[in-house]
Amino acid sequence: MIMRKVEKRSLSANPDCSYLERVFRYFDEDGDGKISPMELQSCVSTVGGELSAEEAVVVVGSSDSAGDGLLGFDDFARLMEGNGEEVEDDLREAFGMYAMDGCDFTTAKSLKRMLNRLGESRTIRECKRMISVYDLNWDGVLTFEEFKAMMR
Repeated sequence: MIMRKVEKRSLSANPDCSYLERVFRYFDEDGDGKISPMELQSCVSTVGGELSAEEAVVVVGSSDSAGDGLLGFDDFARLMEGNGEEVEDDLREAFGMYAMDGCDFTTAKSLKRMLNRLGESRTIRECKRMISVYDLNWDGVLTFEEFKAMMR
């Protein structure tokens, strides 16, 4: 059971599901296939953001199509798609968290550091492998455009 929980909470590349599905599974802390306002608040806090309990309820409520106060995957996907400009801003903010060396790209070292903050311990070698999957120009780092492609 513990091993299954660890696998479910992993953001690592999995060829069987999209990045959005991996993010959804990570946010779905109890594995019930839904994201509660508390789970949303917890994950936003984990990545350094701030979301009050009230704000989390409003965000979930605004996208909850079933009316149960929870986000299913389709609700979550619609929420993440948002409008184009807002999504671009959110992606830039997320990219900035990974590109922590004051650079316009993500290195294996900065990816490792961010994953460690998220509780996902990885070696530099593993991070290089993860980057190589989305590194379109084979320079060993992820630019914002490559990061954006990875998130789609």
